[in-house]
Amino acid sequence: MKKTALLLLFSAFAVQTTFSQTYFPKKGNWEKKSPTELGLNSQKVQEAIDFAIAHESDANPNLKIAHYESAFGREPFGYPVGPMKTRGPATGLIIFKGYVVGQWGEPNRVDLTFSVAKSFLSTTAGLAVAEGLIQSEQDLVYPYMAPIYPYEPAKLLMNKSDHLMDDDVFELFDTEHNKTITWNHLLRQTSDWEGSLWGKPDWGDRPAEGVAEKRARPQNSPGSKYEYNDTRVNVLALALLNVWRKPLPTVLKEKIMDPIGASDTWRWTGYENSFVIIDGQIMQSVSGGSHWGGGMMLSAYDQARFGYLTMNEGNWAGKQLISKDWIAKSKIPTPANPGYGFMNYFLNEDQKQVPAGPKSAFLHIGAGTNMIYVDPENELVIVARWIPNGDKAELVKKILESLPH
Repeated sequence: MKKTALLLLFSAFAVQTTFSQTYFPKKGNWEKKSPTELGLNSQKVQEAIDFAIAHESDANPNLKIAHYESAFGREPFGYPVGPMKTRGPATGLIIFKGYVVGQWGEPNRVDLTFSVAKSFLSTTAGLAVAEGLIQSEQDLVYPYMAPIYPYEPAKLLMNKSDHLMDDDVFELFDTEHNKTITWNHLLRQTSDWEGSLWGKPDWGDRPAEGVAEKRARPQNSPGSKYEYNDTRVNVLALALLNVWRKPLPTVLKEKIMDPIGASDTWRWTGYENSFVIIDGQIMQSVSGGSHWGGGMMLSAYDQARFGYLTMNEGNWAGKQLISKDWIAKSKIPTPANPGYGFMNYFLNEDQKQVPAGPKSAFLHIGAGTNMIYVDPENELVIVARWIPNGDKAELVKKILESLPH
């Protein structure tokens, strides 16, 4: 027993020593080094930066116009219900061995990050497991749920007798199918949850097979089929709000963003109609994606801090903010989608995302394209914003070619 205790103590000391030797930026100050200081080819770094600038997305910078000009705007119920803002120019950061070795655009500018918000959302789920609010991500969700009491000021003006038979609350998991859904299914986007939330029915989000076909088909068994679906992501956000009993941005700020030295400029919002009442308090349920507006607005520097945290397996300067086990689970693929872990961890095991990158690399990706490329093997984090999705792999390839060999 004494030998085991000594081994555990030595192991903890070794981990602490390792992270104390790794550079972690203080709030408001991320140290910069020239590429040559760290052995990179400065010409190739500049070529990569020039490529990113030259390949800026051609979508309208007014994100509302861009929305209606895209497939999102042609969805049933496709209108935005959350805040959007005009985006900035092509922007990015190259972080190597913890230091900024390259940047372009406006990395301090706060912009929508679209589905990168999903990675922040799954993080709050991991924190709930760590706190014991959720015993296991393999648990069914419905036993954790209370009736949802929506905040609807318009009801104050209605004729109560006209709504005598209407419930004042609603349930997220009251159907036979939805009662079989686990937290794990929601995290991996394999739940096939059925219903409507915040005016967005599940069948209205990117119905590739067609609306009539999607509405008519039976629900897939949870875990059997992957489907990228923001209504179901918003279900997870509301379920987690009910578990935490306080707004998820508050949880994220206290447990992640403040400890990693993020700025005070990031905001995580929901929709104009996604307010509920919990413990007598009006709270907004956040959006896990932004194609209907809302979601996470933050700077490229704050994106990079989160990417650097996940590269270091949830540890920041010796403090384990996200459990190492949760980070490992986030990177486990499923048969339903071998390239996807927990939202929004896109895996590179088949090297389809970034053919030039190692299999161990992963990405947090949102529309735009917003990308956080995380490469523990090369101690590399790349943030690229407003670049066409088809160009992101070439950008990473060019940066990888600049690394010392």
